[in-house]
Amino acid sequence: MNFEEVLYEKKDGVARVTINREQRRNAFTGQTLMEIHEAFIDAWNDTSIGVCVLTGAGDNFRAGIYAE
Repeated sequence: MNFEEVLYEKKDGVARVTINREQRRNAFTGQTLMEIHEAFIDAWNDTSIGVCVLTGAGDNFRAGIYAE
């Protein structure tokens, strides 16, 4: 998967989805939501994953929606 606004990694049974829009305080766009959705679907379908963590890059989890 090639994401632009989300970082996605799987390791040791944990899937980590990171909103990677620190310059916008991790406010999400429609694209961000689509990428999060794709990552969660992938984690759901991977039987080696036991937990999925959603986080944001830097000091902000999420500031809201960014209208472009």
